[in-house]
Amino acid sequence: MFETIIPLVLGVVQGLTEFLPVSSSGHLVLLQHFAGIEEPAILFDICVHVGTLMAVLLIFYKDILLIINEILKIPGKIFKEKQTSISNLIFENLELKTAFLIIIGTIPTGIIGIFFRKQVDVLFGNISLVGLMLITTGIFLGITRFIKPGVKTVKDMTIWTAIILGIIQGFAIIPGISRSGATITAALLMKMDRSFAGRFSFLLSIPSILGALVLELSKPVGDPIFSYPMILIASIISFAVGYVALKVLLYFVNQGRLYYFAPYCLLIGSGIIVGTF
Repeated sequence: MFETIIPLVLGVVQGLTEFLPVSSSGHLVLLQHFAGIEEPAILFDICVHVGTLMAVLLIFYKDILLIINEILKIPGKIFKEKQTSISNLIFENLELKTAFLIIIGTIPTGIIGIFFRKQVDVLFGNISLVGLMLITTGIFLGITRFIKPGVKTVKDMTIWTAIILGIIQGFAIIPGISRSGATITAALLMKMDRSFAGRFSFLLSIPSILGALVLELSKPVGDPIFSYPMILIASIISFAVGYVALKVLLYFVNQGRLYYFAPYCLLIGSGIIVGTF
Protein backbone atom coordinates (compact mmCIF):
# COMPACT_ATOMS: atom_id res chain seq x y z
CA MET A 1 0.00 0.00 0.00
CA PHE A 2 2.83 2.41 0.92
CA GLU A 3 4.51 1.76 -2.42
CA THR A 4 1.30 2.59 -4.29
CA ILE A 5 -0.40 5.43 -2.43
CA ILE A 6 2.40 7.61 -1.06
CA PRO A 7 4.24 8.38 -4.34
CA LEU A 8 0.92 9.21 -6.03
CA VAL A 9 -0.06 11.55 -3.21
CA LEU A 10 3.35 13.24 -3.35
CA GLY A 11 2.99 13.66 -7.12
CA VAL A 12 -0.39 15.33 -6.70
CA VAL A 13 0.84 17.57 -3.86
CA GLN A 14 3.90 18.58 -5.88
CA GLY A 15 1.82 19.42 -8.95
CA LEU A 16 -0.76 21.43 -7.02
CA THR A 17 1.41 23.34 -4.61
CA GLU A 18 4.31 24.09 -6.96
CA PHE A 19 2.11 26.59 -8.82
CA LEU A 20 -0.85 27.49 -6.64
CA PRO A 21 0.27 30.24 -4.23
CA VAL A 22 0.16 28.07 -1.12
CA SER A 23 3.85 27.07 -0.80
CA SER A 24 4.97 23.66 -2.02
CA SER A 25 7.79 23.51 0.54
CA GLY A 26 5.38 24.30 3.36
CA HIS A 27 3.04 21.52 2.31
CA LEU A 28 5.94 19.10 2.00
CA VAL A 29 6.90 19.81 5.59
CA LEU A 30 3.29 19.36 6.72
CA LEU A 31 2.92 16.10 4.82
CA GLN A 32 6.11 14.73 6.32
CA HIS A 33 5.22 15.89 9.83
CA PHE A 34 1.62 14.68 10.09
CA ALA A 35 1.97 11.50 8.04
CA GLY A 36 5.35 10.54 9.47
CA ILE A 37 6.88 10.42 5.99
CA GLU A 38 10.62 10.84 5.67
CA GLU A 39 11.90 13.11 2.93
CA PRO A 40 11.64 11.31 -0.44
CA ALA A 41 14.83 9.99 -2.03
CA ILE A 42 16.73 12.39 -4.24
CA LEU A 43 15.78 10.53 -7.43
CA PHE A 44 12.06 10.78 -6.66
CA ASP A 45 12.36 14.47 -5.74
CA ILE A 46 14.18 15.24 -8.99
CA CYS A 47 11.67 13.36 -11.14
CA VAL A 48 8.54 15.03 -9.75
CA HIS A 49 10.21 18.45 -10.06
CA VAL A 50 11.03 17.67 -13.69
CA GLY A 51 7.33 16.93 -14.14
CA THR A 52 6.27 20.36 -12.91
CA LEU A 53 9.08 22.03 -14.88
CA MET A 54 7.74 20.43 -18.05
CA ALA A 55 4.32 21.92 -17.28
CA VAL A 56 5.85 25.42 -17.15
CA LEU A 57 7.77 24.86 -20.38
CA LEU A 58 4.66 23.59 -22.16
CA ILE A 59 2.45 26.50 -21.12
CA PHE A 60 5.06 29.15 -21.92
CA TYR A 61 6.71 27.44 -24.90
CA LYS A 62 5.72 30.24 -27.30
CA ASP A 63 7.40 32.88 -25.12
CA ILE A 64 10.47 30.68 -24.72
CA LEU A 65 10.77 30.01 -28.45
CA LEU A 66 10.42 33.72 -29.26
CA ILE A 67 13.17 34.57 -26.77
CA ILE A 68 15.49 31.85 -28.13
CA ASN A 69 14.81 32.97 -31.70
CA GLU A 70 15.72 36.58 -30.91
CA ILE A 71 18.88 35.53 -29.05
CA LEU A 72 20.01 33.53 -32.09
CA LYS A 73 19.53 36.62 -34.26
CA ILE A 74 21.89 38.77 -32.19
CA PRO A 75 25.14 37.93 -34.08
CA GLY A 76 23.49 38.62 -37.44
CA LYS A 77 22.04 41.94 -36.30
CA ILE A 78 25.37 43.10 -34.87
CA PHE A 79 27.16 42.15 -38.09
CA LYS A 80 24.50 43.79 -40.28
CA GLU A 81 24.12 46.93 -38.17
CA LYS A 82 27.70 47.66 -37.15
CA GLN A 83 26.71 50.81 -35.26
CA THR A 84 24.23 48.91 -33.07
CA SER A 85 25.48 47.90 -29.63
CA ILE A 86 24.32 44.83 -27.74
CA SER A 87 22.73 47.04 -25.07
CA ASN A 88 20.68 48.86 -27.71
CA LEU A 89 19.57 45.55 -29.19
CA ILE A 90 18.50 44.25 -25.80
CA PHE A 91 16.49 47.27 -24.71
CA GLU A 92 14.87 47.84 -28.10
CA ASN A 93 13.65 44.24 -28.41
CA LEU A 94 10.99 43.10 -25.94
CA GLU A 95 11.97 39.41 -26.08
CA LEU A 96 15.65 40.16 -25.56
CA LYS A 97 14.84 42.57 -22.74
CA THR A 98 12.69 39.89 -21.12
CA ALA A 99 15.56 37.39 -21.32
CA PHE A 100 18.00 39.95 -19.92
CA LEU A 101 15.73 40.81 -16.99
CA ILE A 102 15.19 37.13 -16.22
CA ILE A 103 18.96 36.67 -16.04
CA ILE A 104 19.30 39.74 -13.79
CA GLY A 105 16.47 38.54 -11.55
CA THR A 106 17.94 35.06 -11.30
CA ILE A 107 21.25 36.34 -9.90
CA PRO A 108 19.96 37.40 -6.43
CA THR A 109 17.77 34.30 -6.30
CA GLY A 110 20.81 32.12 -6.96
CA ILE A 111 22.95 33.94 -4.40
CA ILE A 112 20.29 33.52 -1.71
CA GLY A 113 19.74 29.88 -2.63
CA ILE A 114 23.43 28.97 -2.59
CA PHE A 115 24.54 30.85 0.53
CA PHE A 116 21.51 30.32 2.73
CA ARG A 117 20.37 26.84 1.72
CA LYS A 118 21.96 25.08 4.70
CA GLN A 119 20.40 27.52 7.16
CA VAL A 120 17.01 27.15 5.49
CA ASP A 121 17.23 23.34 5.57
CA VAL A 122 17.18 23.58 9.37
CA LEU A 123 13.88 25.46 9.18
CA PHE A 124 12.17 22.49 7.53
CA GLY A 125 12.00 20.87 10.95
CA ASN A 126 10.26 23.89 12.51
CA ILE A 127 6.54 23.28 12.00
CA SER A 128 5.55 26.47 13.88
CA LEU A 129 7.63 28.57 11.50
CA VAL A 130 5.87 26.97 8.53
CA GLY A 131 2.54 28.01 10.03
CA LEU A 132 3.76 31.57 10.55
CA MET A 133 5.08 31.80 7.01
CA LEU A 134 1.81 30.45 5.58
CA ILE A 135 0.00 33.21 7.46
CA THR A 136 2.48 35.69 5.96
CA THR A 137 1.74 34.30 2.50
CA GLY A 138 -1.99 34.63 3.19
CA ILE A 139 -1.55 38.28 4.16
CA PHE A 140 0.43 38.94 0.98
CA LEU A 141 -2.27 37.32 -1.13
CA GLY A 142 -5.00 39.23 0.71
CA ILE A 143 -3.29 42.52 -0.12
CA THR A 144 -3.92 41.89 -3.84
CA ARG A 145 -7.65 42.43 -3.19
CA PHE A 146 -6.92 46.14 -2.81
CA ILE A 147 -4.38 46.61 -5.61
CA LYS A 148 -5.74 48.51 -8.58
CA PRO A 149 -4.96 47.00 -12.03
CA GLY A 150 -1.59 48.11 -13.38
CA VAL A 151 -0.55 48.69 -16.98
CA LYS A 152 3.24 48.22 -16.87
CA THR A 153 4.80 45.49 -19.01
CA VAL A 154 8.34 44.49 -19.90
CA LYS A 155 8.97 47.74 -21.73
CA ASP A 156 8.43 49.60 -18.45
CA MET A 157 10.61 47.29 -16.33
CA THR A 158 14.02 48.34 -15.09
CA ILE A 159 17.01 46.36 -13.88
CA TRP A 160 16.08 47.25 -10.30
CA THR A 161 12.58 45.86 -10.79
CA ALA A 162 14.07 42.53 -11.85
CA ILE A 163 16.51 42.54 -8.91
CA ILE A 164 13.68 43.17 -6.42
CA LEU A 165 11.61 40.33 -7.86
CA GLY A 166 14.69 38.09 -7.81
CA ILE A 167 15.33 38.85 -4.14
CA ILE A 168 11.70 38.14 -3.26
CA GLN A 169 11.85 34.90 -5.22
CA GLY A 170 14.99 33.94 -3.31
CA PHE A 171 13.29 34.33 0.06
CA ALA A 172 10.67 31.82 -1.09
CA ILE A 173 13.13 29.07 -0.12
CA ILE A 174 11.74 29.57 3.41
CA PRO A 175 9.11 26.85 3.87
CA GLY A 176 5.63 28.39 3.94
CA ILE A 177 6.45 31.32 1.64
CA SER A 178 4.87 30.89 -1.78
CA ARG A 179 7.24 31.78 -4.61
CA SER A 180 4.48 32.54 -7.10
CA GLY A 181 2.34 34.34 -4.53
CA ALA A 182 5.20 36.55 -3.34
CA THR A 183 6.58 37.47 -6.78
CA ILE A 184 3.20 38.08 -8.42
CA THR A 185 2.01 40.18 -5.48
CA ALA A 186 5.22 42.23 -5.62
CA ALA A 187 4.81 42.71 -9.38
CA LEU A 188 1.22 43.87 -8.90
CA LEU A 189 2.31 46.30 -6.19
CA MET A 190 4.76 47.73 -8.72
CA LYS A 191 1.76 48.40 -10.99
CA MET A 192 2.47 45.68 -13.51
CA ASP A 193 -0.25 44.40 -15.80
CA ARG A 194 -1.87 41.32 -14.24
CA SER A 195 -1.28 39.04 -17.21
CA PHE A 196 2.33 40.13 -17.55
CA ALA A 197 2.93 39.79 -13.80
CA GLY A 198 1.90 36.13 -13.90
CA ARG A 199 3.81 35.40 -17.09
CA PHE A 200 7.05 37.05 -15.95
CA SER A 201 6.84 35.37 -12.54
CA PHE A 202 6.87 31.91 -14.07
CA LEU A 203 9.41 32.71 -16.77
CA LEU A 204 11.63 33.94 -13.93
CA SER A 205 11.06 30.64 -12.13
CA ILE A 206 12.47 28.49 -14.93
CA PRO A 207 16.21 29.17 -14.32
CA SER A 208 15.64 28.82 -10.57
CA ILE A 209 13.93 25.45 -10.95
CA LEU A 210 16.72 24.30 -13.27
CA GLY A 211 19.33 25.53 -10.78
CA ALA A 212 17.63 23.68 -7.92
CA LEU A 213 17.58 20.51 -10.03
CA VAL A 214 21.29 20.85 -10.73
CA LEU A 215 21.97 21.17 -6.99
CA GLU A 216 19.84 18.08 -6.36
CA LEU A 217 21.74 16.15 -9.04
CA SER A 218 25.00 16.99 -7.28
CA LYS A 219 23.82 14.97 -4.25
CA PRO A 220 24.23 11.20 -4.05
CA VAL A 221 21.03 9.67 -5.44
CA GLY A 222 21.09 6.53 -3.31
CA ASP A 223 18.63 3.68 -3.55
CA PRO A 224 15.09 4.72 -4.58
CA ILE A 225 12.50 4.25 -1.82
CA PHE A 226 9.82 3.77 -4.48
CA SER A 227 9.86 1.49 -7.51
CA TYR A 228 10.87 3.00 -10.85
CA PRO A 229 7.38 2.54 -12.38
CA MET A 230 5.84 4.40 -9.43
CA ILE A 231 8.41 7.19 -9.75
CA LEU A 232 7.50 7.52 -13.43
CA ILE A 233 3.76 7.57 -12.67
CA ALA A 234 4.26 10.16 -9.90
CA SER A 235 6.25 12.34 -12.31
CA ILE A 236 3.49 12.16 -14.93
CA ILE A 237 0.92 13.02 -12.26
CA SER A 238 2.97 16.01 -11.08
CA PHE A 239 3.16 17.19 -14.71
CA ALA A 240 -0.58 16.78 -15.38
CA VAL A 241 -1.74 18.24 -12.07
CA GLY A 242 0.87 21.01 -12.33
CA TYR A 243 -0.31 21.93 -15.83
CA VAL A 244 -3.91 22.31 -14.65
CA ALA A 245 -2.88 24.14 -11.46
CA LEU A 246 -0.78 26.64 -13.40
CA LYS A 247 -3.62 27.29 -15.85
CA VAL A 248 -5.99 27.85 -12.93
CA LEU A 249 -3.58 30.23 -11.19
CA LEU A 250 -3.01 32.30 -14.33
CA TYR A 251 -6.78 32.59 -14.74
CA PHE A 252 -7.19 33.87 -11.18
CA VAL A 253 -4.30 36.31 -11.63
CA ASN A 254 -5.74 37.67 -14.88
CA GLN A 255 -9.14 38.10 -13.21
CA GLY A 256 -7.59 39.91 -10.24
CA ARG A 257 -8.62 37.15 -7.84
CA LEU A 258 -5.30 36.00 -6.44
CA TYR A 259 -6.64 36.88 -2.99
CA TYR A 260 -9.02 33.89 -3.25
CA PHE A 261 -6.13 31.74 -2.01
CA ALA A 262 -5.54 33.90 1.09
CA PRO A 263 -8.16 32.28 3.38
CA TYR A 264 -6.69 28.83 2.78
CA CYS A 265 -3.17 29.94 3.75
CA LEU A 266 -4.44 31.87 6.77
CA LEU A 267 -6.58 28.96 7.92
CA ILE A 268 -3.88 26.30 7.53
CA GLY A 269 -1.20 28.54 9.03
CA SER A 270 -3.36 29.46 12.01
CA GLY A 271 -4.31 25.80 12.53
CA ILE A 272 -0.65 24.85 12.65
CA ILE A 273 0.19 27.59 15.16
CA VAL A 274 -2.71 26.61 17.41
CA GLY A 275 -1.90 22.90 17.04
CA THR A 276 1.70 23.32 18.12
CA PHE A 277 0.83 24.93 21.46
